[in-house]
Amino acid sequence: MNAPNVDPNVPHPARVYDYWLGGKDNYAADRAVAEAVMAATPGVVTGARENRAFLGRAVRWLCEQGVDQFLDLGSGIPASGSTHEVAQGLNPAARVAYVDNDPVVLVHARALLRGAPEGRTTYIEADLRRPRTILDSPEVRATLDFSRPIAVIIVGTLTHLRDEDDPWAAVRACTDATVPGSYLALTHLTADFELADGFPTGPLQVTHRTGEQVLRFFDGFQVVEPGLVWASDWKHLGALPTGSVRGAYGVVGRKI
Repeated sequence: MNAPNVDPNVPHPARVYDYWLGGKDNYAADRAVAEAVMAATPGVVTGARENRAFLGRAVRWLCEQGVDQFLDLGSGIPASGSTHEVAQGLNPAARVAYVDNDPVVLVHARALLRGAPEGRTTYIEADLRRPRTILDSPEVRATLDFSRPIAVIIVGTLTHLRDEDDPWAAVRACTDATVPGSYLALTHLTADFELADGFPTGPLQVTHRTGEQVLRFFDGFQVVEPGLVWASDWKHLGALPTGSVRGAYGVVGRKI
């Protein structure tokens, strides 16, 4: 794995998450942080995989509502069950724009992201903290039609933005660019359930937020059933997984 502008000694959330999902696109520094978190919170791997499962359920549900355009912010390293795989498996004409700020992710996305020929899939390197770089991107504008509904997907990303980054303004900038009938789907780490504030993250700078703070991202949206819930509970059919950390909210809302 060789990517420009990457310091392998500095861990990155996308690569730590890749390790938890069983991927191989990570460095020793990423694995060290991942193992430290696993030692302190043994259920974190199951939790990460349930976070991924939320993505699949949310995208399937959005497709059932007629959504065929997706803006995936903080998409991470491509893995099975990515947004375009789920969406284009149901609607080959679906279009997906991926965004992440890790150059390693971009290298692998270019090699692995192959959308259905009827649709379109693109990937850009950009930072959610600078939303105009996303919204003004020629690749994003060529892929998504902002005059039609778009689902903005932010799974596991906002917890890595500090309050001083004003993640609410960043999300609002992206959702303000969409038309009514668009959607926002996200997960967010929280200490409201079982996870303690002492969750060891080292340089990953994880920020826990309460349910009230998470709902602030949905100003101007109608939250759909079942509302603000543990991510594993969101429209989950069958028995819930055992051993999972109740550490993240999952919620979807429709722009009104």
